[in-house]
Amino acid sequence: AWYVPCLASHETLQELCRKENLRCKSIGITNRSLKSYEVEYLCDYKVEEGKAYYLVKWKGWPESSNTWEPRKHLNCPLLLQNFLRDKNEYLSRGREGKALKVRNHVKALKPAIADYIVKKAKQRIALQRWKEELNRKKNHKAMILVENTVDLEGPPLDFYYINEYKPAPGINVLNGITTGCECADCPAEKCCPKEAGFILAYNKHKKLKIQPGLPIYECNSYCRCGPDCPNRIVQKGTPYSLCIFRTNNGRGWGVKTLQTIKTNSFVMEYVGEVITSEEAERRGQLYDNQGNTYLFDLDYDSDEFTVDAARYGNVSHFVNHSCDPNLQVFNVFIDNLDLRLPRIALFSTRTIKAGEELTFDYQMKGSIDLTSDSADGLSPSKKRIRTVCKCGAVCCRGYLN
Repeated sequence: AWYVPCLASHETLQELCRKENLRCKSIGITNRSLKSYEVEYLCDYKVEEGKAYYLVKWKGWPESSNTWEPRKHLNCPLLLQNFLRDKNEYLSRGREGKALKVRNHVKALKPAIADYIVKKAKQRIALQRWKEELNRKKNHKAMILVENTVDLEGPPLDFYYINEYKPAPGINVLNGITTGCECADCPAEKCCPKEAGFILAYNKHKKLKIQPGLPIYECNSYCRCGPDCPNRIVQKGTPYSLCIFRTNNGRGWGVKTLQTIKTNSFVMEYVGEVITSEEAERRGQLYDNQGNTYLFDLDYDSDEFTVDAARYGNVSHFVNHSCDPNLQVFNVFIDNLDLRLPRIALFSTRTIKAGEELTFDYQMKGSIDLTSDSADGLSPSKKRIRTVCKCGAVCCRGYLN
């Protein structure tokens, strides 16, 4: 059977059900709720004959059903608080360098103010739904929050959350491990890292102890050791609650930690669509024109494959570049020992305080983006557009590539 995803929003479907007097339990329209009224957000404000009224958008009802309701009828303190805050935020914005005085006693709002309040309310709802979607799809215990106090930007329209590599057709990211260590208590003489010719990557506190450039070999699904094995870190997923937030200096979305992260701790994995380097070069030309950088070369042993996190990815999709980063890239091998296809893990380089933005150096990852020196020998059509760096670090190189 063919299945086509519905492009209509949850609210649109609810509105259609109410309009046609239909019931649909899966979207919450039952006999009991068909005629129910719940405030979704407040759209406008006015004073008539000394009484304050708010224009109410009812949840699951079309905007044509909005009604003016007296203040005493509204039992939604949080929505009233959001309405007042959004109004004051609009009024207090500087205009030509002069701040406007906020007036709380007005008989009606100007259309521009009401329009801004509605947009903020819709954005707040969209971001809340996005946060819920992200937390439904993630496979780790830590929470993902979303925050935008900067502008009216909502969730990205063409981004799909995944927890592991999404291989392009013809690429196998699981190359048949058929054996694992026999350790009863890792690490032992025959543990996975030693079998691969390397030392165990973690100390007894489960913190990284190897230098950048060395690979990490974790115990795999065939190993005798259990889930508490000290050599199972990256495979357990992000251990910290993180927040995707809107930056205030033109860098788009960023990621900050909501918990203190100690030095040499695993923070997150970089995942996306695994494609050939030839396809990455083609996409790179397009991304350069858009000013985006999502390509991550898997060049530990060769340069055959690249991870593209533009459309498919996890929280790492939103981590910004810095010339002075607090995250470091490491190659990890778990259930796939193909040196061409390592997993990419980001570890802290120092203690990162709660509320601090997470960053890594995009050039650290062996990006296909070319520097000006390496681009000089290319034809004009092959030269890559240089992206200005906005990291703000003292040691900033000026460009992302």
